This record gives sequence, C-alpha cells and structure tokens, in this order.
Amino acid sequence: MAWTAGGNRVAFGVRRATALAAAVSACVAIISLLGGCTKPLFPDNYSRTQFDQYDRLRGDYVEARQTDMYGKPVPALRERLRP
Repeated sequence: MAWTAGGNRVAFGVRRATALAAAVSACVAIISLLGGCTKPLFPDNYSRTQFDQYDRLRGDYVEARQTDMYGKPVPALRERLRP
C-alpha cells in the first residue's frame, strides 16, 4: 500500500511537470506570434542620423538602400561612406 501511494505521488509530479512545460511552451508561442505583428522599430521614412535633414537641404542626401543587378535591395554603403 505504501508503494502505491508513493507511485501515485511520483505520477502526480510527472503530470504536473508535463502540464507546466506545456503551459510555458504555449505562452512562449503566443508571445512570439504577437511580437511579429508590431510596427518596425526604425521605419524607412525616418531619419537615420541627426545629419539627414542637413544633407537633404544641401542636396547631398544618399538613400539608405539601393537595388543590386538582380533587383534585390541592399544597403548603399559605398555611396554613404564616400568622403
């Protein structure tokens, strides 16, 4: 009889741990799905630096992205870093 009571306690602990793991994984899945529905942190129409407006007024503004020969958008590093 003592073995059965101990076995039930172990089985209860395993079920409890399994339920806890399932609840935690469900919460992680929900949070990760909701996190993908937010606005981007830095939209493309915002200034990259504090000098962007100054460069626009002088006519020296360079776009942040350009298209490569395959039509894929890539960062315009050469134009932005040119002296």
